[in-house]
Amino acid sequence: MYKSVVKPLLFKLDAERAHHLVFDNLKRAGRVPGGLAALRGLYDYQHPSLARTVFGLRFANPVGLAAGLDKNAVLTDELAALGFGFVEIGTVTPQPQPGNPAPRLFRLPQDGALVNRMGFNNDGAAAVAARLARRRNRQVLIGGNLGKNKDTPNEQAAADYVAGFEALAEVVDYFVVNVSSPNTPGLRELQDKKPLINILQQVQARNLARPAPRPLLLKIAPDLSDAQLDDILEIARETQLSGLVATNTTIARPASLRTPAAAVQALGAGGLSGQPLRARATEVIRYLHQRSAGALPIIGAGGIHSAHDALEKLAAGASLVQLYTGFVYEGPTLVRQINEALVRQVPG
Repeated sequence: MYKSVVKPLLFKLDAERAHHLVFDNLKRAGRVPGGLAALRGLYDYQHPSLARTVFGLRFANPVGLAAGLDKNAVLTDELAALGFGFVEIGTVTPQPQPGNPAPRLFRLPQDGALVNRMGFNNDGAAAVAARLARRRNRQVLIGGNLGKNKDTPNEQAAADYVAGFEALAEVVDYFVVNVSSPNTPGLRELQDKKPLINILQQVQARNLARPAPRPLLLKIAPDLSDAQLDDILEIARETQLSGLVATNTTIARPASLRTPAAAVQALGAGGLSGQPLRARATEVIRYLHQRSAGALPIIGAGGIHSAHDALEKLAAGASLVQLYTGFVYEGPTLVRQINEALVRQVPG
């Protein structure tokens, strides 16, 4: 029903307007007595073999929602009812910010892709923390994706990441440091070795001083070279990271895109996600997995539009996977399809 009826109607609307419409209706469904139970009946799929323990956390299943969709943690209960094993909220910055001017989210239907330049629009860490403290479903694991405010100079970025960590530490299960979004000016410069180590060391110092430290991960861009990926692995060891998220959106515009080049160029800057990213994201996962000898858990993201795509990421070395663009194009049944495919793989 989603692909035949709902999606065609939504795709007639501006992409960001459609996003808010879906969120509003999911929230309404969750408030109706029995609404969450109905969503679980339609979409949730449970099986003992789906459970995973990764960086010390037990996931009911390995399919999560990537950061960027529920930036402000307004739908964690509803998304859990759709069958996700974990939900990554954010990117969250210490102070609220509106993000970049609209329009800032675009579809490339011929390519199963999105281009976004949202710019870390969010309600700020305090508001998000308060919302998470009120959530009803405590079973689904929550990741907190951290960023810096746009007007914070890069030399002061570490303080923003520490502030976000402190605000969310009691209400999320793991953290992801995001320095790889292409939509905040200068942010990707923080992927360079020296500033990145500084940020991670400062956040990790606060983290390891806690009675129960949270797993700390780093989200990386797909546009890094092999040498830069090797640096990431060295930094991960030096700063005692629990894992990596591979990958974020790409600034590349592959020649293989079916959307006419002039139409792509007219959209302007932004991160490309979806099917055009699938092969590169898998390549990065495989490289990191092999170079680390499987010692560093990886959350695989990028171009997962089918159960086959998810299994490809897991076979390449990912411990968990995340959906974003595939969820937009394929609908909520995708989570169940992936989990059912995983169960079919279990011997006996």
